Amino acid sequence: MATIPPRILIADDQPDVLNALRLLLKGQGYETEAVASPAELLRAVGAREFDLLLMDLNYARDTTSGREGLDLLSRLKETEDAPAIVVMTGWATVGLAVEAMQYGVADFVEKPWSNARLLDTLQKQIALGRERRASRRRAAQENHDHKELALHFHQQEEEVAEARHIQQGLLPKSIPQRPGYQIAGAWQPAHSIGGDYYDVLEFDEATMGLCIADVAGKGLPAALLMSNLQAAVRGMASASLSPDDLCGRLNSLVCHNTGSDRFITFFYAHLDGPGRFLRYTNAGHNAPILLHGNGSHERLEVGGGVLGVFPNQTFASGAASLAPGDRVIFFTDGVTEACDGGGEEFGEARLLDLLREHGALDVVALQARILAAASEFSRGHWHDDATLLVLGVSG
Repeated sequence: MATIPPRILIADDQPDVLNALRLLLKGQGYETEAVASPAELLRAVGAREFDLLLMDLNYARDTTSGREGLDLLSRLKETEDAPAIVVMTGWATVGLAVEAMQYGVADFVEKPWSNARLLDTLQKQIALGRERRASRRRAAQENHDHKELALHFHQQEEEVAEARHIQQGLLPKSIPQRPGYQIAGAWQPAHSIGGDYYDVLEFDEATMGLCIADVAGKGLPAALLMSNLQAAVRGMASASLSPDDLCGRLNSLVCHNTGSDRFITFFYAHLDGPGRFLRYTNAGHNAPILLHGNGSHERLEVGGGVLGVFPNQTFASGAASLAPGDRVIFFTDGVTEACDGGGEEFGEARLLDLLREHGALDVVALQARILAAASEFSRGHWHDDATLLVLGVSG
């Protein structure tokens, strides 16, 4: 703005005063516009932008009260982004000055004026006025930006809430049961959208499919990939397709449809109900814990790498026998990686200790106890979705 010639609006009802001021200010490099009445002044201020308003307080020749000028100042005070105002009057008094200052007048120049003092006053007030105007505009822009940001965050929150609602709808609404078994599932969401997934599939009276998965990353991309995985599992899985073959097909699909920066940890098992047998494949997932009734445990680790990295990867199949009192705990890393205030993780050792202590509980109570312990440890600050699927053998 310093390179733009200052623009001054001069308001006075005496033509000789207007001419004298215009000649003086033009010689100093100012751009000027002259008006002779309050109505003309208001129209000019409303139509164009000025750096300063140099105005007389008296316009009617039969009055020296300055009332017309004060009324005009009152109108100008209501004008948005009004210019700095310097008043010229031959009848200035202390009382009038104080009253005029209440309307935002920056300075006074008495008639007849001193050219040096007038120019010094104008230069100072134009600089201050430009600074105030720039400050007001910055504040207005910051206020606008703040409102835009708040609106953006509100829209994001609505989108996240809607996406979370959709994600929750993809999880089982009810879990099928089998005689001699109890199955319970739970999903503890973090603040952002995640890629956790679990499912229980009914194939026939003897066989069920159980799976749990975690898509790398968070947000909508992870949630979208999770929904695609769920659709693929439900479309491919069957009692006749072994866990290792299903993982091979899923891996090819994920490799084909996603970039190398996205992968999925996945565990899938067939439960042979009458045979009390679990045949499974672990594709890079946290190894589920099989807790036996006598307190011993084993980890279900057999399988291969994560889905989505190596297209030609093969998978092995593992097996585990089940007995009454056994519990199988499938979990995502949101459970074991729940952190306290110092950054220490809940960890698998604490999970094992908890299972040994409370393993005799029914699966619903055991599942609730695990999540309660992890939540208490992290003081309710979940950094990642925590998903559990618990299988209990009852008799």
